[in-house]
Amino acid sequence: MTSPTLERPSNSALSATRTAPARPAVPPELRIADNPAAAVLRAATRGPIFRDTAAQATGLSIATVNRQVASLLSAGLLRERADLTASGAVGRPRVPFEVDTDSYATLGVHIGANVTRMIAADLSGRILGGLEIATPQTTQDAALTIIARSAKAFLDRLPRRRPLWSGVALAGRVDATAGVVDHPRLDWHAAPVGAVFGSVLDLPVSVAAHVEAMAAAELLLATGEEPRTHPDSSLYIYARETAGIAVTLHDRVHTPSSGPGSIAHLPTGSDIECACGRRGCLEATIGEAAVLSRAVRAGIVPKREAPRRPVIADLYRAADSGSEPAREMLLERAEILGRAAALIRDMFNPDRVVLGGQAFTGYRPGVDRVARAFAQSTTLPPADLRISRFGGRVQEHAAAVTSLSVFYADPLSAMRRATRTPR
Repeated sequence: MTSPTLERPSNSALSATRTAPARPAVPPELRIADNPAAAVLRAATRGPIFRDTAAQATGLSIATVNRQVASLLSAGLLRERADLTASGAVGRPRVPFEVDTDSYATLGVHIGANVTRMIAADLSGRILGGLEIATPQTTQDAALTIIARSAKAFLDRLPRRRPLWSGVALAGRVDATAGVVDHPRLDWHAAPVGAVFGSVLDLPVSVAAHVEAMAAAELLLATGEEPRTHPDSSLYIYARETAGIAVTLHDRVHTPSSGPGSIAHLPTGSDIECACGRRGCLEATIGEAAVLSRAVRAGIVPKREAPRRPVIADLYRAADSGSEPAREMLLERAEILGRAAALIRDMFNPDRVVLGGQAFTGYRPGVDRVARAFAQSTTLPPADLRISRFGGRVQEHAAAVTSLSVFYADPLSAMRRATRTPR
């Protein structure tokens, strides 16, 4: 991924970017929907499928599947694959169908504390490409406009695809109905994320809390593997620069109306000072910037000046190259993460625990330490504990699912909304 040169726009430039009236934000649908069109579209995201197979997979009658396929074909969301028609069959040929992965794209944006990622996805959820920029450290209106303009420039470079929807995932407290966000780490207060992106991009926009979106990606996005069973309840724990949790119940991510809960200040027992004035808070102890800063002060990672400042990958490389202090620092972080995950698991007692984010996955030898600390610290029977199947790309898939979830919940209505006004 490459980063364009970004400049802080003037007030007149900010006004000039808003070339269309802001569309109202559309709340994301972080769930597996039960309407027939959604079920048929979901069955088709894994590749060509015959109507009778789709009926078996969805539990719908063949007549219902036929009606939904006809509607989705007419809307342009599906296409038939006559080239894969079963040969030698008696009677009407069996023609499979699949999601149209060539005509459309959605835009997903993940705004992190330090890095913002923009991705384009097709209607099956496959990521087509992306762009990474430094999250602007300026006023919230200027920062949002810079990000939205960069996203528009990225989207305009997509060849021969019509953009349908945009989705923005980020930390903080998200009012998904209004598209407004409070993000303490960025010092954003009632930031009009939905309004800025809607006016700059002239697309419908959904805004989601990023850990909830990551949990939804586990539910909704295929990865080319066999479908996974969905337990009644899952706990998703995220850790990188920030830390957060999301709970999935009966194929729906729980989204509290007042915003997601916080584990940022969960006590860990460490002596690391937090900005809140206490010691041992989870984010202050395991956040990448904090860990890297301690490594630089200890001389584990060399201090460098701009433009090549130290990054967390330098610490990983030092550990992989045999630095015992680097290894000990990363394994200590893994130990703390495992104990914290066990504590959170014991509070919720879910059927499954999923760990996501580069604090878990960035240093592979640390994964075993996380699992061991988790097993030693939980007071409940052994858990179904697993690493997110999206590995180091959880942020990208959170952005993708935020841009796609409304289509996956009610595809025909979403398509009408997306194409109502020509761009």
